[in-house]
Amino acid sequence: MKLIKVKDYSELSKKACSIVLKEIQRKPNLVIGFATGKTPLGFYGGLVERYKKGGIDFSRVKSFNLDEYYPIKKSNKKSFCYYMFKNLFDKINIKRGNINLFDGETKSPKKECMRYEALIRRNPIDIQILGVGVNGHIGFDEPGSLKESTTRLVELSNSTKKINKTSKKALTMGIKTIIKSKKIILLADGKEKREAISHLIKGNVDKKWPVSFLKKHRNLIVIADKSALG
Repeated sequence: MKLIKVKDYSELSKKACSIVLKEIQRKPNLVIGFATGKTPLGFYGGLVERYKKGGIDFSRVKSFNLDEYYPIKKSNKKSFCYYMFKNLFDKINIKRGNINLFDGETKSPKKECMRYEALIRRNPIDIQILGVGVNGHIGFDEPGSLKESTTRLVELSNSTKKINKTSKKALTMGIKTIIKSKKIILLADGKEKREAISHLIKGNVDKKWPVSFLKKHRNLIVIADKSALG
C-alpha cells in the first residue's frame, strides 16, 4: 500500500489526475474503472481541464463504471450513467463504444451482472478509481460482503440509503472483481471517512469493513487528506 497524504481536496484531485494522465500517456488504450459520488468530481474536472488544454487523448481509453442504482432510468439525474456523461464523457473524446455502464433498466439484473462480469474478464481493468463509504463500503459492496463476491445485485444498507436518498438496491462490481484490477487508487476526504480509512490502514481484514479487503492488493494507492487521516 502506498499512502499519499495531501492537505486538502484540491490537492487530492490534482494528485489522482496526475497519476491517471501519466498512465494514459504510457498506455493510450488504458482500461479504467470509474467511481461516482462527490469525491471523484474534482478528479474528473481535472481530466476535462487537461483535455481542453490539449496533449491528452482519450479515444482509445476503455471505461467500466463501478456500480449503478437499480432500477433506474439512464435519463434519471440521479443515475450514475447521467453523472458520468455530465461530468466526464460528454467533455472528452472517449468513444461511446468504449464506455461500459450497467443497465439500470434491465429486466434481468442477474443476466446483466453476468454480462458485465464477462466483459471485465475480457478487458481487465488497469486502474480502478474508488471512493469509500462512511461504513467502509467500496462500490456498493456493503458491510458483510465476501472477498469472493463478484458482480451482482445488492440491497443497500440503511446508512447508504439515508446518504444517497435513492434506490434500495444497486448493481455493483464485487470485491473479487475490484481486487482483480491491476492498480487501485482509493480517494478519501473528510473526517466522516476517518474510521473507514483507519480500518484500511491500521486494522485487520474484516468483512464488516469491506475497504479492509484492499489491504492485500499488490498495487494500492491511497490518496487521503488530513481530515480523513485524523
